[in-house]
Amino acid sequence: MPLTGPKEMFAKAYAGRYAVGAFNVNNMEIIQGIVWAAQEERAPLILQVSAGARKYASQPYLIKLVEAALVEADLPICLHLDHGQDFDICKACIDGGFTSVMYDGSHLPFEENIAVTKQVVEYAHSKGVWVEAELGRLAGVEDEVSSEKSIYTDPDQAVEFVEKSGCDSLAIAIGTSHGAYKFTGEPKLDFERLEKISNMLPGYPIVLHGSSSVPQEFVEMANAYGGEIPGARGVPEDLLRKAATYGVCKINIDTDIRLAMTATIRKFFKENPSVFDPRGYLKPARQAVKDMVQHKIKHVLGCSDAI
Repeated sequence: MPLTGPKEMFAKAYAGRYAVGAFNVNNMEIIQGIVWAAQEERAPLILQVSAGARKYASQPYLIKLVEAALVEADLPICLHLDHGQDFDICKACIDGGFTSVMYDGSHLPFEENIAVTKQVVEYAHSKGVWVEAELGRLAGVEDEVSSEKSIYTDPDQAVEFVEKSGCDSLAIAIGTSHGAYKFTGEPKLDFERLEKISNMLPGYPIVLHGSSSVPQEFVEMANAYGGEIPGARGVPEDLLRKAATYGVCKINIDTDIRLAMTATIRKFFKENPSVFDPRGYLKPARQAVKDMVQHKIKHVLGCSDAI
């Protein structure tokens, strides 16, 4: 099955009141774990590549790994650029075969964000590629994206932004946060704001970034077998599942995959210090990724048996 864009995925998700998982990929084992989980759950899938992943693995390698997954997987898969920092990066991914790109102009003034997003949209649409944009800002640090504070998305601006830029989906800020170090108080999402935006943009796909839940079992495992992840805390899964019923069609998950993989590798080396074959520790790490993604599909995204 060839790569697909997210248009049909999101239309079904909106109607079915579930979300499609967008999982960040960096290497073969992560891609395999994610795809195998989606295959078992019969779930649509978005594999997304960040700027950091492009630097680490290089775009051609990642594209070929995803193409290899398509040989085995009988399910719709979208290849998406996560947090494209400028027009040139978006163009390189579009020209390279991505079926969806995100231009992140959230750090720019409103009108400038619209202008550059519109430039990306015009080029992408000429190639049949979907464009996600972002309005508002998430606090936290993940990969090469960072911000000290959140700026929640203004509903009126969201409508104006979509109309003027022509973007196909919009990432908004309602209380999620990038990375593992998310909250000092009780985690909350602004559902009133989300509902207002969804009602003002009926049928339009909303995106949530920074949506890892940071399971404490993996935090404790990582801490027990070397290193410390103090104060790690994520978005409660029940809040994310609720968000999917308010028009959120895409939920980004990255930190949970990193945490599951790293904690499993730390545990493996603590118990098997003499092993030096990478396959020895990458195999259980890949299984941890698969288990994590399968859990998200079933209990957070609600998209099992959606294809």
